[in-house]
Amino acid sequence: MSLNPFILLQHILPQHALSRLAGRFASSERPWLRDRLIRRFVKAYHVDMEQAERPLGKYRSFNDFFTRALKPGMRPLADAGSQVLCPADGAVSQLGRIENGRIFQAKGQSYTAAELLGGDTDLAAKFEGGSFITIYLSPSDYHRVHMPVDGTLRQTAYIPGDLFSVNTVTAENVDRLFSRNERLSSVFDTPVGAMASVMVGAMIVASIETVWGGLVKPHQKQIVRGNFATDGENAVKLNAGDEMGRFLLGSTVVLLFEPGQVEWADDLKPLSVVRMGQSLGRLTSA
Repeated sequence: MSLNPFILLQHILPQHALSRLAGRFASSERPWLRDRLIRRFVKAYHVDMEQAERPLGKYRSFNDFFTRALKPGMRPLADAGSQVLCPADGAVSQLGRIENGRIFQAKGQSYTAAELLGGDTDLAAKFEGGSFITIYLSPSDYHRVHMPVDGTLRQTAYIPGDLFSVNTVTAENVDRLFSRNERLSSVFDTPVGAMASVMVGAMIVASIETVWGGLVKPHQKQIVRGNFATDGENAVKLNAGDEMGRFLLGSTVVLLFEPGQVEWADDLKPLSVVRMGQSLGRLTSA
């Protein structure tokens, strides 16, 4: 265990209880609490409300504010026919290749694709030698997650786990951070093969929502898997740039692609600031 006091504190604190408490505050529609939380948050994190679709004073709860929509045109989309679109506002944590089944985390830390995907070794094998990118959403960021490519939902897995913070300090000091925190894995069939979008929870992240299923019940004890029809009227088909989900109090997205399908942009590196809809790289088989 790291001797860093911030990391030690996270090991000691009741992570899930704190997250449930934060969720109750964040969902409250009591004006005195809601407005105080929103105003203090905007000031503390320098949130740019000029980009938001609605001004301050027009939100039902802190959660409603936190998952705010942007004004139309604020995030123009790159060419989805040849480019991988960034799924969210944030900063690149790491990116690269999945080698020997492992995904690089930070400073000698790594975890396996199978762990990240809830122990599904057959699914993880599809991504061996493929590409990954991890994007961290800071508190001030826009917190909706979008599709990087066109896709049809095939399966999901809610995977219970810890709720460590997911910032740079924690990523460098907590072993297998992204594969031990609570998360939702969503796997899509796309024109470039299978693609996994994994939304990773964190300390005081109250919950995750998806456009196809609504609120994902957090803090469960067992993995909950779902399989979806990929054709017919019940199929969940999303275009590149469409919203797929949102965080209620922020976190991290990990994208996985099959080998030979994606070439990340040369100028992307850890800590690169990115915005939803920009190009992250080239679809090599497009």
